[in-house]
Amino acid sequence: MINIEKDYALDQLNTFGMPVKAPYFSVIRERADCSSLAANAPEGLPVLILGGGSNMLFTQQPDKWVIKNEIKGIELIGEDETHIRLKVGAGEVWHEFVLYCIAHNYCGIENLALIPGTVGAAPIQNIGAYGVEVKQLITKVHYWDIEKETFDYLDNKDCRFGYRDSIFKQELKGKYIITEVEWQLSKTPSLNTSYGNIKEELDSRQITQPGIKDVAEAVIAIRSSKLPDPKVVGNAGSFFKNPEVKNEVYEAIRAQYSTAPGYKVGQDKTKIPAAWLIEQCNWKGFREGDAGVHPKQPLVLVNYGTASGTEIFELSTRIIASVEEKFGITLEREVQII
Repeated sequence: MINIEKDYALDQLNTFGMPVKAPYFSVIRERADCSSLAANAPEGLPVLILGGGSNMLFTQQPDKWVIKNEIKGIELIGEDETHIRLKVGAGEVWHEFVLYCIAHNYCGIENLALIPGTVGAAPIQNIGAYGVEVKQLITKVHYWDIEKETFDYLDNKDCRFGYRDSIFKQELKGKYIITEVEWQLSKTPSLNTSYGNIKEELDSRQITQPGIKDVAEAVIAIRSSKLPDPKVVGNAGSFFKNPEVKNEVYEAIRAQYSTAPGYKVGQDKTKIPAAWLIEQCNWKGFREGDAGVHPKQPLVLVNYGTASGTEIFELSTRIIASVEEKFGITLEREVQII
């Protein structure tokens, strides 16, 4: 039997620090808790699953039963000469899981250090950074089907991973609770240092033959220098997705802005950093009241104190409009709007 609390304050459970309350709030700490949800559901309310609260913006009081997922555990479920397989509880803190892998010399996940959130949120967003996405490492996602009241799982291919996207954000939205995620990691490193400033950071440390720990430490240093700590300044990390445009659209932009950055995606598309587009529209460092754009990383919207979720959302709407007007590109929000 799970405990249900009423009018539960969520300001410490969302990284924007929005002072909202859940009409009903519960914590699930083990897989078995899922099977008792239906019998205890208050007033038949839909559920809102909360992990680290690092990818959501509350613009109003939630009218849902908020359930915090704290299912823990890291289990070795298989290995061969080249790979290791782990089954990890959805409530494990993502960065701590990355550090666990590095400590055990499990390779492939090091570029994803210091991303906020939990293991269970990783497949929903198909989180990624510095040339690595979790879709390259996930083998299975186990979940509780809320409607059918059964446990089930999806193999990697059935998760329909896309750029910051998956079936869990689409067809299955609101219908599941991720319980565990299975991972396949390499026993030998295959380092990816070509993205961002990783190589420059390693060079500055005079590291010529880096290991996975070196790469992770470089990523941590870069992220720490550019991104605000949500414990100090309310934020949800990257607020917008990096848009993918046709090559000719990118080339037209480059004709006007010779330094416009872009990364090839397949044969006919180029990914343009949203931060660059936003900066060209003069939003970097913008502040109105307590809602603002971070002065070091314009991809990050911040709550300097008492900004409301609506104020943050309206700021994002203005940014989207100005980028569309200047470049003809429509930015998409990465953050979940509640």
